[in-house]
Amino acid sequence: MSRPKSTNRTAALKLWLKSSRQKKLTEIADELGISPALIRKWKHLDKWDEIPTRRPKGGQPGNKNAVGNSGGPGGPEGNDYAVKHGAYRKFLPQDERFQEILEMARNLDPLDMIWDSVEIAYAKLIDMQTKMYVTDKDEMIKELKKQKFEVVDKGSKEEPNYEQMVTEEEYEFQFSWDRQATDIKAYTVIMRELRSAIKQYLAAAPENDERRLKLELMQAQVNKINADVKILDKQALDEGDKPIEILITRKGERV
Repeated sequence: MSRPKSTNRTAALKLWLKSSRQKKLTEIADELGISPALIRKWKHLDKWDEIPTRRPKGGQPGNKNAVGNSGGPGGPEGNDYAVKHGAYRKFLPQDERFQEILEMARNLDPLDMIWDSVEIAYAKLIDMQTKMYVTDKDEMIKELKKQKFEVVDKGSKEEPNYEQMVTEEEYEFQFSWDRQATDIKAYTVIMRELRSAIKQYLAAAPENDERRLKLELMQAQVNKINADVKILDKQALDEGDKPIEILITRKGERV
């Protein structure tokens, strides 16, 4: 069983810490009436230099962090330390437009937010319908996709005149049935969005919500669009599964 520390050993440490670690060991020894060698031994064994420094409460001398803060409940204007989900705020865009939209979203009722999703998906569906019809089955779009250039000297040896000339062009030909098939795929994605939004809304809305009647009208219109899309889909299949054609020509060749 180890012997307890002597009172002088503990008192020596307290005197040294009380002096902010500035007091000489010989002065401590004189004050306690013991030899300086014994104080040095205690300092080494007890690792005085490794004892962490206690920080005083409050700010350091000269600290002006609290200037202008009279205290009281809450922080100064603009302080957002207590914002709910503030841990994620620093990862969000800080531009004024985004923050304005975010603030508006916070003030929205969750049911209104779902209804907005329904209306947006429905508007996209109607807009898609106006783009899906092809007026001519033989219609073809020729689109320039890529060009290659060479620098050619059109001047003389004495007076060079360098110009950039097109030497090769790459075209993409998209036929009517291919564009129609792409539109139908886009329609399917939008339709999925709309069905999901409607399902969420009906699950959350009360039975007497007047917007349920609007959903019935929407559904009637969607059913009509679905019937039209099935006809278009059949027409696209009848035309055959023909791929987009890509043609590469040298400049000067006829396409």
